[in-house]
Amino acid sequence: MRGLDDFLAECDHGPRINGLAGFFAATAAGKSGMPMRKPVADARLLPSDELLRGLVSLHAARQGFFDQHYHGSIPYRLEEECRMAYAVLKYAHHRDAPLSLYSLGTAEGTMARTLSELSEGQIRTLSCSPNAENYTSFMAYGEPPHADFFIGPFHKLTKDVLGSDPRLANFAHGFDIILEDTTFQMYSPNRASQIEFVIQHLKQDGIFVFVEKFRAAEEPDYRRREYQKDFGFKARYFPPDEIEKKQSLVLDTMFGNEVTLAQMADAIRAHFSYCSLTWNSGNFCSLAASNSEENLNRYLSQMATPAIPHEYVYEASLYPTLPVSRAAAQE
Repeated sequence: MRGLDDFLAECDHGPRINGLAGFFAATAAGKSGMPMRKPVADARLLPSDELLRGLVSLHAARQGFFDQHYHGSIPYRLEEECRMAYAVLKYAHHRDAPLSLYSLGTAEGTMARTLSELSEGQIRTLSCSPNAENYTSFMAYGEPPHADFFIGPFHKLTKDVLGSDPRLANFAHGFDIILEDTTFQMYSPNRASQIEFVIQHLKQDGIFVFVEKFRAAEEPDYRRREYQKDFGFKARYFPPDEIEKKQSLVLDTMFGNEVTLAQMADAIRAHFSYCSLTWNSGNFCSLAASNSEENLNRYLSQMATPAIPHEYVYEASLYPTLPVSRAAAQE
């Protein structure tokens, strides 16, 4: 990777592990930012399926402190996480070999751990977070089989680390799926270099899933979607003073590191031939990209209909610079 030293220095100075470090540590420890009630997935929006019900139940049982804050903050993100995990679980069932998944910066790694437990080793996962408090939550129910955790920011997890740590040796040959969950936006708007750094861990035919908050093409649209999130959803879990506090402490800083969907498309296009927008909630979107059209289509074909009320959906497709798979077009 060209300019690696500059990129690593950029990450070292990112808000996530500097100005916002205290917020993330306190929230991960349950000392602040806790919702008034624990978010629960709305079963009415999800398919009636025994495998999915088991996944939702185990996911709820394994959640730690930060997940409760996170799922109470983003409209229907909990339902989407369960929908995504369900698709990964079914995708793995169609494979002969075990699937490896890297959950990048996803707090206590609830989804990854749940997948490893339910699949009984068919899915081997690695989660990472800079906060030891998240590792404590990860280990709260005992050491999970087939799931590992790296304590540190994403840019500290290098091929050398994977190859030298006996616990992580199974991942040294790369991952079949990588999930970046609202992580890049906590460091910088440099999506091109962030993606370039992380894809060193992705297998050639692997799938990269991005969940991020995006700037809208028009600033008033962004603000309206934020109002909808805060007062139409988030107010169910947090009092007004908590919502205002997070806005000034975290979200204003994060805004400077967000990009538009068009900018994200350009960054993805530099590395992937196929991409599809799979979910939208206000200013948040999820994208899945790969250089294997077959694998991407297979993954997308396992996804149930997005579990979110239509009034939160504003984006129907990714900025039209990348081929969109047939499966996604039918969704």
